[in-house]
Amino acid sequence: MSEAKNPWTTKSTRTAYENPWIKVEHHEVITPGGSDGIYGLVRYKNHAIGIVPVDNEGYTYLVGQYRYALGEYSWEIPEGGCPVGTDPLETAQRELREETGLEAGEWTRLMEFHLSNSVSDEWGVAYLARQLRQGQAEPEDTEDLRLRRVPLGEAVAMTLDGRIKDALSILALQRVALLEGGKVADGKKFQNIRQSL
Repeated sequence: MSEAKNPWTTKSTRTAYENPWIKVEHHEVITPGGSDGIYGLVRYKNHAIGIVPVDNEGYTYLVGQYRYALGEYSWEIPEGGCPVGTDPLETAQRELREETGLEAGEWTRLMEFHLSNSVSDEWGVAYLARQLRQGQAEPEDTEDLRLRRVPLGEAVAMTLDGRIKDALSILALQRVALLEGGKVADGKKFQNIRQSL
């Protein structure tokens, strides 16, 4: 089968639920095997944006917050939602300032990703932010945030030992570690951190 050919046939689509952030669709389909089926699809009205800020001493900044959907506390890189049609970099700059008070003089696009492609169309992008300047954080009313400044190597280790479980944070922090040639803030190598866990 050609990778470009869609083996699914959509017979009908209806909106089952919608709010300002997501739309849940119910699809009646014919599956790749030829049988009738259904598919539930979550369409996001915002793109996922993540930022790995790294200062000139090799430290990064993590944001802690209680995640309602999970019912647990989570340490993450600064993240936010970018309305579809809006410039992701502008959103990244705004989110970094709002959540941490930081502004960056240098921005590098790290990667694009799909976070849950079996049930949603959520797309995102992550950035590396350098040349940091500290300002005043401006969290939204829905956010009760804590901020931690940690060595980049510790943040990467947190993605490997389970202290960071957020997918966007894991992807972006490990990409930075790989792009930096495996070096982390305390001089250890990325692979040495992994072996020590």
